[in-house]
Amino acid sequence: MRVLGLDPGEARIGVAVSDFLGITAQPREYLDARAPDLDDRLADLASETAAESVVVGLPIGLDGTEGPAAIAARAFAERVRVATGLEVTLQDERFTTVTAERALLEAGVRRSKRKTARDKIAAAVMLQGYLDARSMRGTLQSDGSP
Repeated sequence: MRVLGLDPGEARIGVAVSDFLGITAQPREYLDARAPDLDDRLADLASETAAESVVVGLPIGLDGTEGPAAIAARAFAERVRVATGLEVTLQDERFTTVTAERALLEAGVRRSKRKTARDKIAAAVMLQGYLDARSMRGTLQSDGSP
């Protein structure tokens, strides 16, 4: 089952997609969050990737509270659901941007290229967390554990 991962921000939306087995996440691209045709682009992206569901990053504060960015992410998730007709799940995205930035720094990526790569890599980190948690839940249920 292929899953599309979206990490919304004010300016850009990071995009990642899982493999067809739903095991690994790969960064794909980023979208302009302010594009007038964003809904059409989201629908096209879901179709192009043969996604069966979508995961949207939910920015939760370190103390577990949801602020204005989380409210915006929830509204965006509903927009994605309407635009694509797919099931949309929200996924905690704490530290995904930091993780992406560190990976890019360690890889020696120049500052000018890090800005555009960071969003799609953060989306992949978020989507991988979702895939790993889903796999763990399936493992626990299949062996009779809680």
